[in-house]
Amino acid sequence: MGLRDDLERYSEVGEDRREDLAEFIQYGDLGQSLPDEIHIPIKIVDLPEFQYDRRDKGGVGQGEPDVGDPVGQPQPQPGDDGDEGDPGDESDEHGYYEMDPEEFAEELDDELGLNLQPKGKEVIEEIEGDFTDMTKTGPDSTLDFERMFKEGLKRKLAMDFDPDYIREAMGVEGWGPDEVFRWARENNLTVSKRWVEENYDDLPEDERSKWESIEEMESNVQPTSTAQKIREHGVKNIPFRREDERYRYPEIIEEREKNVVVVNIRDVSGSMREKKRELVERTFTPLDWYLTGKYDTAEFVYIAHDAEAWRVERDDFFGIRSGGGTKISSAYELAGQILEEEYPWADWNRYVFAAGDSENSRNDTEENVIPRMEEIPANLHAYVETQPEGKAINATHAEEVERHFAETDNVAVSYVNGPEDVTSAIYEILSTEAS
Repeated sequence: MGLRDDLERYSEVGEDRREDLAEFIQYGDLGQSLPDEIHIPIKIVDLPEFQYDRRDKGGVGQGEPDVGDPVGQPQPQPGDDGDEGDPGDESDEHGYYEMDPEEFAEELDDELGLNLQPKGKEVIEEIEGDFTDMTKTGPDSTLDFERMFKEGLKRKLAMDFDPDYIREAMGVEGWGPDEVFRWARENNLTVSKRWVEENYDDLPEDERSKWESIEEMESNVQPTSTAQKIREHGVKNIPFRREDERYRYPEIIEEREKNVVVVNIRDVSGSMREKKRELVERTFTPLDWYLTGKYDTAEFVYIAHDAEAWRVERDDFFGIRSGGGTKISSAYELAGQILEEEYPWADWNRYVFAAGDSENSRNDTEENVIPRMEEIPANLHAYVETQPEGKAINATHAEEVERHFAETDNVAVSYVNGPEDVTSAIYEILSTEAS
């Protein structure tokens, strides 16, 4: 086994022993990751590496100094200061398993048992599929002859009759063309009256009284079915008609790009202290990674609010703290404006995620927030309540939203009182959309 094999083996071990994903989301350092590159800590010892013996000035083989060719002196390594160090001191580059958002989404699906299927919105290409659709006109090369043959054959089977059997009925004593035609129709024999009249005229006189009654004729003569005649004599004279013609053309398949915009709303008022802010970050960050991995194109809008709302960059979103009051509806008003102007519902999937400690100004939830949520079309609205130190008396926003939308299938409310609740909240939110 060579060095390369050793390195691959250690890498595989590292992947197998990386942090459990749920544990990483609940307690890990999310700040080490980037939006498109997630770093999951690996629980293994440092990779083995060679250390030169600085006292040895000779070659790499055994024996006397003049045996073997020297291969050069070791180059200074980062951190060398003349003291002998322990092998593997420089281990940072092996401390994380790198995962892109797509892999993260797959892993989280497995971890939580999710099955979110993104929906395509904007049509980016139309391609021709299989020739499965039909039209009444088209080039001769696309004529579906097999279908036309089947239609003609069905017509033949429906219209065909046994002429010899009907001629036998003409031999019933006292019957004429009218009686024979009436009997034929009663027995679903699709013969024309003209045919009966012409064949009756051709029938010799001595054969017109062959049978005393129709019952005698039916008990002595059995008709030959169309299927039996086809088996014995094959198919002749299939009645093709213009209306049976159908021409195949390709199914037009619309390729739709899976676009998503995620609006993250956070309460930054004075009551949102550090522990609450950390729980918001722990919940929203994996949601962002997950949806980035699920969709072809993912864009994010970050809105902070106290009594007023304003748009911020992601780097500022989780750290802002204000001393003002709280009016959650201000954030939904701004979210609605941004979505309407920049992310039309016809082209974008939409997720609107809000988080806070459920404290809100008097009657704002019922009179303003709920109507705004109903006015904003979205795949999913979600509210995350963070209350690590126990719920305040006036923290009723989450309960009001949950009560109002109890029968609605695109609104989720979750409660996060500590890191251990984060993955359950993520599951509740995403499973609502997946269902």
